[in-house]
Amino acid sequence: MIRRALLLWPLLLALALPAHADARLSVLVDVLRLDEVAAILREEGLTSAEDLNAGMLDGQGGGAWQTQVEAIYDPARIVEAVRGALDRELDDAALEEAVAFFASDLGTRIVALENTAREAIRAPDVEEAARLRYAELSDTLTPRLEMLRLFVAGGDMVERNVTTALNSNFQFMRGLADGDALDVSEDQMLADVTAEAEAIREDTEGWLYGYLLMAYSPLTDAQLQSYIDFSSTPAGQAVNRGLFSGFGAAYEDISYALGRAVALNMTARDL
Repeated sequence: MIRRALLLWPLLLALALPAHADARLSVLVDVLRLDEVAAILREEGLTSAEDLNAGMLDGQGGGAWQTQVEAIYDPARIVEAVRGALDRELDDAALEEAVAFFASDLGTRIVALENTAREAIRAPDVEEAARLRYAELSDTLTPRLEMLRLFVAGGDMVERNVTTALNSNFQFMRGLADGDALDVSEDQMLADVTAEAEAIREDTEGWLYGYLLMAYSPLTDAQLQSYIDFSSTPAGQAVNRGLFSGFGAAYEDISYALGRAVALNMTARDL
């Protein structure tokens, strides 16, 4: 009997490991407050959908359009996409380091500042002020901006944001085409999307630096440097890749679904 128990122990341990890793991943999702991020992105999306309704549906989308958009911007699906990407990117050691940092007093404060700023910058006047602040500093050697330049470069944040935007635009066009609201080849879609790259890059830089200057303004230089130092570690880089990969995948799915929904509503309107 004892021998049998000993033989089963390695199997029980092996079965427990994935559950433990999954639990730690849940902790990381919690300390990153991804549910809060997804809720903010949903509100951004619903606002953008109003522009789509006005620009492509002549404001005639009505309740059906609203219902479709609310289903498309599902916060739970966004969180799951990011969770899956983090799971792929972080090994056990990186996961523990990431949890330790973002559960710390500084990490908790950083996440709160990022989310508060992301919510605030949804307001057009706040976004304009943030962009203006960056424009005023962009040609200077302001120490805080120099720190942020290192932070952004270390995470390749501008190019990753641009790539996400281009991929999302392409998927939106695919959705329109698959819904018979756009009659162009994929090659033409790619050409049209690629032609927007430089304008998107310039717009992204202005928004990103304006947002970061606002979000981290309450931090001391030493606190910001601690965050930059963590971000440059293998664990920090893995978190960055996971976040961009997960949110990028979520945005592509959302953009395609929006394209299909627009096409559906355009077809229904024309009947």
